[in-house]
Amino acid sequence: MEPQHKEKDMRQADLVIPYQEPPAKGDVVEFQSTLASTLPMAAIFMRNKYIGWTAVIFSLQSWLGESEEAKRSTSTPGYFNVGMALMSLLVTYLPLFLPPPPQRGAPAAPAGTAA
Repeated sequence: MEPQHKEKDMRQADLVIPYQEPPAKGDVVEFQSTLASTLPMAAIFMRNKYIGWTAVIFSLQSWLGESEEAKRSTSTPGYFNVGMALMSLLVTYLPLFLPPPPQRGAPAAPAGTAA
């Protein structure tokens, strides 16, 4: 058996507020996006591993936090910044795997051993 009474609907039509989409922010410069695109270049030029890892973290955060408006308005996609950051890590760690050739004119043995 079902109950015979129905609960009264307490919602009032005159108190309903329609949804209004917030206005667009316009040309707001995103500082994190700027860091995500410039830190890989700094890491490559300075050959600094710490800046390279920071570039990876910032680019991942920037890519994952990208809004739909940012996706439409930016010229480069977020995964491009992640690729550049990974490339900067590759460049900074490259001397570990491919050591630079010895410089010409450098002595082969220490200078004090010659008799």
